[in-house]
Amino acid sequence: MPPSDSTPTTRPRNGRALLLFDLDGTLIDSRRDLATATNLMRADHGLPPLDLPTVVSYVGDGLSKLAERALQGAPVPIPTALRELSAHYADHLLDQTAPLPGVPDSLRALRDAGYALALVTNKPAAHARRIFDHFGWTPLFAVLMAGGDTPELKPSPVPILEALRRTATPPDRALMVGDHHTDLEAARRAGIPSVFLQNGFGNTGAETPTHAFPDFASFARSLLP
Repeated sequence: MPPSDSTPTTRPRNGRALLLFDLDGTLIDSRRDLATATNLMRADHGLPPLDLPTVVSYVGDGLSKLAERALQGAPVPIPTALRELSAHYADHLLDQTAPLPGVPDSLRALRDAGYALALVTNKPAAHARRIFDHFGWTPLFAVLMAGGDTPELKPSPVPILEALRRTATPPDRALMVGDHHTDLEAARRAGIPSVFLQNGFGNTGAETPTHAFPDFASFARSLLP
């Protein structure tokens, strides 16, 4: 079990405290659009659709891993499946995807309170930036790190370390917020504390987060005046 709710100690100081956020299951509910794209990719190869919980269980390690897992051993080259999945997802990216409850207002409140915000997601950069532009979040964030922006994806610490470098933020002034063990492992390996959001669609795996909260709004309230 994750630790109970607690108050992170990262506070704004001269505007330098950095909050790093995962995307899927942390800021947005993208499950149905991911499932649509996944099942269209499977249909391209005569495979029957997967149910939503199965597709969601494959999410969290990037689109290539989603394609590989969704094939379930079918003899389809992964690069081919990835191209098809990415194209289908681009076509259905914002059909049903929506911010998770409390996220839009909380992001603005945290930014206005003096926090710098960063996105660190395994979602391909083109998709992530379209979503951010659609919801009007791009101006709120100091940096967007997405799939393809660095050579490695979470759980590698590389995307987090690059976000710290780009914002000139020391590790002791940063906090990683996510809903999956990949976020927690990346934070641990980068040497920064982590927050696990319990209403996402990931799990902690073998990782132990520094803090845990039921949802995004309760996390944000812990940092706001």
